[in-house]
Amino acid sequence: MHIEISISQQTLTLFDEFGGVKAKYLVSTAANGTGCIKNSGCTPLGAHIIRAKIGANAPENAVFVGRRFTGEICTPELMTQFPARDWILTRILWLSGKEPGKNRLGDVDTMQRYIYIHGSPDSAEMGKVGSHGCVRMRNKDIIELYNLVAVGTAVVITE
Repeated sequence: MHIEISISQQTLTLFDEFGGVKAKYLVSTAANGTGCIKNSGCTPLGAHIIRAKIGANAPENAVFVGRRFTGEICTPELMTQFPARDWILTRILWLSGKEPGKNRLGDVDTMQRYIYIHGSPDSAEMGKVGSHGCVRMRNKDIIELYNLVAVGTAVVITE
């Protein structure tokens, strides 16, 4: 199994071991475009793997800060209370680059940049850019994907 994320189409496609499409989702990647440099707010390109899966038993709309469940559930009221928060919800698939000098090590390390595939508030638009570098998904979609993939699953992010 492997995942392909298309920046131009704003989609995430999960392929089975025979190359058939197992699932396809609309996503939202970085408003700043693509790039691998630390603090760029861009979505990194190239070959990655899922390094860690976080949030297995968390409820839908669970709020994560620093990869820890805060105990909060995202609601419009909570979003009003914390307007500047980058909402990371429900599940986290933490990515790690596989290409030294491109998306791994030094100033281009995807894992050190905390780039995830994660759930988002219902108000976040999918199919268009908008994130701070991560790949945002609908909460129901990230739960489904989370249950289908394992740590070590290959992820390729392309223009």
